[in-house]
Amino acid sequence: MSLLKVALIQQNCSSSRDENFAKTVQMVSTAAASGAQLVVLQELHTSTYFCQVESPPLFDLAEPIPGPSTETLGKLAGELGVVIVASLFERRSAGLYHNTAVVFEKDGSIAGIYRKMHIPDDPGFYEKFYFTPGDLGFNPIKTSVGTLGVLVCWDQWFPEAARLMALAGADLLIYPTAIGWDPEDAIEEQQRQYDAWVTVQRGHAVANGLPLLAVNRVGFESSPQGAEVGIKFWGGSFAAGPQGEILAEASRENEEIVLVEIDRARSEKVRRIWPFLRDRRIDEYGDLLKRFRD
Repeated sequence: MSLLKVALIQQNCSSSRDENFAKTVQMVSTAAASGAQLVVLQELHTSTYFCQVESPPLFDLAEPIPGPSTETLGKLAGELGVVIVASLFERRSAGLYHNTAVVFEKDGSIAGIYRKMHIPDDPGFYEKFYFTPGDLGFNPIKTSVGTLGVLVCWDQWFPEAARLMALAGADLLIYPTAIGWDPEDAIEEQQRQYDAWVTVQRGHAVANGLPLLAVNRVGFESSPQGAEVGIKFWGGSFAAGPQGEILAEASRENEEIVLVEIDRARSEKVRRIWPFLRDRRIDEYGDLLKRFRD
């Protein structure tokens, strides 16, 4: 069967890990009961987005892999018979932490992990303070529902990451995400940012002839600096087909389970009429290995 039923889990998060996890488990269970075979969670879904500030005590949110969260999610995947893509704050060693996606097979085992490669450092998104850049490369993870090109949030702005996943045999591109607005930005600027986010990812789908799943958190999360300061995560989780067509999209305001059918056979059809991989001039791309061409 070429059709794959996918669930995108878009939720808001509180400071209570137990509350967040209970909600996640409930939403994943509901998605599985609706026939989902693959369930994708948003970035860092066990907590609020703590990277709004640089604070050493927040490293206590990290956990090993395997660890408590992987045990719970693996058990859930096995009980429901679904593949789950999760996103965790990994404690690899003292002073060494990663932003890590974990893929669970439907038998509950860990099929593979991906450590976020591109780490941002912007006001409200101080991830370089917390996360060491990934060292596992751009390697898709093989599962019973296909070979998953899992990337994380800031990775979604880099065409090289999507391309390398495609060249390594990914069947889908998947982006757990935490992106939102500074509420003080003008409405016009907010719309430009949202449009850019959707457009760049649809471009990755087109350029690689692959379906794409982007799963964002939603709701306002205040900063420890003050209740009036924070990020309004814009939701808008979506699935796109291999020609960039929007297959399903969540609202910008509400928690949602977005169910969508992906036709995995379409990539073969699209790549036959748009053979970008065939026509790549790999003999002329050496300058891509330079930071800038002076």
